[in-house]
Amino acid sequence: MKKRILLISGIIVVLLLVAVFLVTNYFYGEAVQRGNEVELHSEEVETVASRQDQSIVEEAEEWFGEQDMQIVEQNAYDDLTLKAIYLDNETSTGKAVILAHGFRGVKEEMDELVKFYYDQGFDVLMPDARGHGESEGDYIGFGWHGRLDYQQWIEMLIDDHEAEDIFLHGNSMGAALVLMASGEDLPDEVKGIVADSGYTTAKEELTHQLNHLYNLPAFPLLDITSVMTKVRAGYTFEEASAIDQVKDNTRPLFIIHGAEDELVPTEMAHELYDAAGGEKELWIVPEAGHTDAHTVATGEFQERLQDFIDGVLGE
Repeated sequence: MKKRILLISGIIVVLLLVAVFLVTNYFYGEAVQRGNEVELHSEEVETVASRQDQSIVEEAEEWFGEQDMQIVEQNAYDDLTLKAIYLDNETSTGKAVILAHGFRGVKEEMDELVKFYYDQGFDVLMPDARGHGESEGDYIGFGWHGRLDYQQWIEMLIDDHEAEDIFLHGNSMGAALVLMASGEDLPDEVKGIVADSGYTTAKEELTHQLNHLYNLPAFPLLDITSVMTKVRAGYTFEEASAIDQVKDNTRPLFIIHGAEDELVPTEMAHELYDAAGGEKELWIVPEAGHTDAHTVATGEFQERLQDFIDGVLGE
């Protein structure tokens, strides 16, 4: 009888372990593994832009499609080949911007910002993050390993294109990435950072998604998945922390966030702003959802961004 109880107990334990592994592996696939189509927590916010703002965005996207982009690449610290497109400004002034896209996105989704920067005399670099687009990598790093990749992109701009005034501008995961980069030892040529709709940490953002998509608590699933991510991708969700990195920031920082952002809660912008070192500015955009500020308030967005750049460069 005792042996039978032990056998049954053993079978139950094995089944539970298998179930935990399967669920964890599924969530790893949803959150971290490259190539999966993922349904994020959707917003119910309807963004309304003026005709003038719509016209500016449409013109910028059309203009982008007509440009002759150069394909550039680099070997990352772990030998992955990362690719980007580069637009050399005909009236180059030594200014350059790196545009960082969002979760499971691609470099081209930053197209509506390119004309603005180009018109201000910037060269524009648009990388595919590791695990995205044309860049190699089988996992998504939520910006953590990307911060090291961006140090190399920055060096490329300095060494190969003589960039003297570099700005980093990211949306969503790209915003978290540039915030994470802000805590690193960046060269003097990096002058300012723009973060639109960034999250505090990968763990807090995934906790938010887990709750809204599946109505599940973070513990223990997220903790176990974090361990699997450490084994398979080399980092934990706790490590991928923009809020810790931004404490060491020394560059002027412009944080933008939609007041109606349901994908990355708006309170994260306030937390990041409060934690950030260096000169900083926060703009919470009324009636804007996730990364919708430029669409909802295009004219004001560009005016504020121009003021930020001019203030940083003393123009």
